[in-house]
Amino acid sequence: MPSNPSLAPHPRRRGMLVVGALVTALFGQFLAGTAVAAPSAETVRTPSPGRIAWEPCESPSGQGTFECATIQVPIDWKRPHGATIGLAINRHLATDPARRIGSLLINPGGPGGSGVDFAYSAPQSFSPELLERFDIVGFDPRGVGRSNPVTCDTDQVNAQAAQLYPDSAASFAALREANRALGESCRDLTGPLVDNMDTTSVVRDMDAIRAGLGEKRISYYGVSYGTGIGQQYAERYPHRVRAMTIDSNMDHSLDPWTYQKTETIAMEESYGQFADWCARTASCVLHDRDARALFDSLYKRADAGELVLPGDPPYTFTTQDLQSLAFGYMYDPADWFQFADDLAYLDAPDAAAARSVGKRGEPTEFAYLPVMCQDYDFDVPSYGTLARFERELARRAPVTRLSSLAWTDLTGCQNWPTEVTNPPHRLRIDGTPPILVTNSRYDVATPHSWGSNAARQIGREAVFLTYDGVGHGDYWLSPCARDAIDTYLLTLKAPRNGTHCPAVWPTGPSAQRQSPTGGLVNPLPELLGTGTRGSTM
Repeated sequence: MPSNPSLAPHPRRRGMLVVGALVTALFGQFLAGTAVAAPSAETVRTPSPGRIAWEPCESPSGQGTFECATIQVPIDWKRPHGATIGLAINRHLATDPARRIGSLLINPGGPGGSGVDFAYSAPQSFSPELLERFDIVGFDPRGVGRSNPVTCDTDQVNAQAAQLYPDSAASFAALREANRALGESCRDLTGPLVDNMDTTSVVRDMDAIRAGLGEKRISYYGVSYGTGIGQQYAERYPHRVRAMTIDSNMDHSLDPWTYQKTETIAMEESYGQFADWCARTASCVLHDRDARALFDSLYKRADAGELVLPGDPPYTFTTQDLQSLAFGYMYDPADWFQFADDLAYLDAPDAAAARSVGKRGEPTEFAYLPVMCQDYDFDVPSYGTLARFERELARRAPVTRLSSLAWTDLTGCQNWPTEVTNPPHRLRIDGTPPILVTNSRYDVATPHSWGSNAARQIGREAVFLTYDGVGHGDYWLSPCARDAIDTYLLTLKAPRNGTHCPAVWPTGPSAQRQSPTGGLVNPLPELLGTGTRGSTM
């Protein structure tokens, strides 16, 4: 490991930079490996109320009191008596059982983030007040982690990764072939689950968990892609919701162009916030420089093949590497001092201090595209359409050009072999209690426009709160947002619709890793790594 490694890009979606000798661009969060045993063909039995067979278990940190279990759900909910898979679930027991409210189900996003690991992080990541009053219940969604993970062929992963930025009709055709081959390898190694990874299926799984818990109504906190699960659960089961907070929101109504445009604008605006912060922060290493002009200069040098990092062998840093690096650093301003250092290093690499500016290990679990490509219809008719998108995005975002996350969502789903089983649509929610919808004003993974649009679609049931800062996952970025979320989940008293929480900015390198939310640890970077939206929204 380098002596001074930079941030490995963060959560909502696909993977970021990959290290070879130094760093190479490879997008996607994949699990390569051997085939997984086919799911059992037993008849599904939705757990009877309160009949989950819990067993004591221990968190990796050793903190908290946990129980773990597995429940069976059908691979295909249209065939409820067909083959099943086991869903891994766990819960952190309420620390004040006499005042227990009920179960708070949680999901960290992705797609591909482990809800079990999210629950294991609860003693460090959620407020003592929530821990006292709720059983915090996590589950690994179908195809993720301990729940029959999707696996794909390493060679197909690498072949697809090399094609995600086509620059001609021929390379677009090669991308389409690589995508299909990758998807088919996932099906060969995983089985029919790959064709049933849509969010609608996850929603029905979550309701099976609710039934097994013996809860008539559940409380829910979902962040990033986890908001999509919450939105669609409220749509399907409005009267089974006690309270719901959806933090950093997906917008499942978007067409391919609007998806690209909103993500790209969010990236451009977020980088602009970084540049302005650096200009007014004396301890930022780029304080006396124009960070926008620097990025533009680095991009042009990378585009010309002139941005070469020292090493054995040297590595030519690409425009995709640069965009991905910047994207990852926008998840949490606490990392901006390191980001400024990395940009300064890229501008004048020092062979005596060779370093990695992004890293990634071996391919890992890959639930990301099987979900995204069944939830969104991203197919475009030709390379010409893709090229027009790219030109228009660069016009709208003259510094950063595009969102690496959104772009690889689009290109990664071209000719994907499964059907779009949960196509985009406007939310139709009626009959829930108030739903607290929160979003950062500058969020590269799930733009503010997505949150405001989701709130409008939800309608009278929605209460919308904006955190006026930068980042992804408001609960760990803003004390104001966290307090509003906690109060609502505990008391059902929502903040005023249209509430704004002030931005929180890092003040010095020594404080950059300190959480602004009462010492809580933000679990999202570790849970979602470099391969999700929440950089597995």
